[in-house]
Order: sequence, then structure tokens, then C-alpha cells
Amino acid sequence: MDSRQLLVETMGELMWERGYADTSPREVRQRSGVGQGSMYHHFPTKRDLALAALERNVADLLPGASELDGPGDPMARIEAYLMRPRDALKGCKVGRMTQDPQVREDPVLLAPVARAFAQVHLSWVNVLREAIAARELRDDLDPERLAHTLMAVLQGGYVLAIAQQDQGPFDDALAGALDLLRAAKPSVPNHKTNRSN
Repeated sequence: MDSRQLLVETMGELMWERGYADTSPREVRQRSGVGQGSMYHHFPTKRDLALAALERNVADLLPGASELDGPGDPMARIEAYLMRPRDALKGCKVGRMTQDPQVREDPVLLAPVARAFAQVHLSWVNVLREAIAARELRDDLDPERLAHTLMAVLQGGYVLAIAQQDQGPFDDALAGALDLLRAAKPSVPNHKTNRSN
């Protein structure tokens, strides 16, 4: 791995652990083992390095969301995505950045975060539309709204897990979302006739 990649990876990890505001260039250099001259050759400012790290963290997130876009049964893809193992106590690499005031207040740093959530939202909308078309979900559901709801459950699950220092609330939130989706299957009409004598 070259020094530029090492700096980006290290900054991405530190931002995930501590946030942008609480990560110093010195910490990045110490953890990466890259010298100051090399760091400033590649990244004149902390913000430049943070932007590259955010782009990398977004690139790490999006392949996971592509599970929603794959072939096969839409509800099976939704379940696989919701139930895949995650370390909730570390939080979301991208979602965590919305809590950092310096990222939130800087449109350039916030842009990759917003773009990632928009891409994930689109993947959710598409798979939910497929599930509705396949009659796995009721057709009176709004895929756009439901996509936002599921994204909020996922991000909120991270918050609950971190606040309680327990993976359980995260797992429960996702299992609960899956329960609600299962409850939103179209009802099967009862074809039995009621005979009375």
C-alpha cells in the first residue's frame, strides 16, 4: 500500500472511531507511520485528507447496499441485507459523520455522506418496488417512505447500541423491522365457504 492509500485508510478509520473534529493530522501520521512531508505532499490540508477518507468510507459502504440490487427474491435480499452481521458498537462509517459538527457544517465534506445515503435510498426503493410487484408486500405501501423508515431504523439501531454499549438493541431494531415487513404481506383471501346448517 502506498503512503497516500495508507493515509486515506488511516484517516477513514480514525474518523469512524472519533469523528473528524477529534482526529488530528498528528494522530494520522503516528498510526499510519507516514511522515509529515509525505502527508502534506498528498494532502495539503486535513480537510483534503478527510474528503478522500470520506470517499473511501462511502466506497466501503456501497457494496453492502448493492445486496439489495442483486438478482433473486426481493424479500430474501431485504432479509439478507438487514440481518447481515454488523458491529453496531462501532456505528456506521458514513452515518457517524452526520453527528460531527465540522462535517455537518461543511458542504464539501457532507456531500459524499449525502450522496451515499441517496444511493442507498434508491437501492431500498427499487427492492421495495420489486417486492410490491412480486406481491411480497402490499401494494398500498409507499416505497419511498418505507425506504426512509428502514434507513432510519438501521441508523437508529446504531445509536441505541452505542448509547447502551450493547449490540442487542441494534439486532432487535432490525429484527423488528423485518417483522413489520413480514406483517405487511398481502393478505390471502379465505376461499373456504361458511356453511351453516
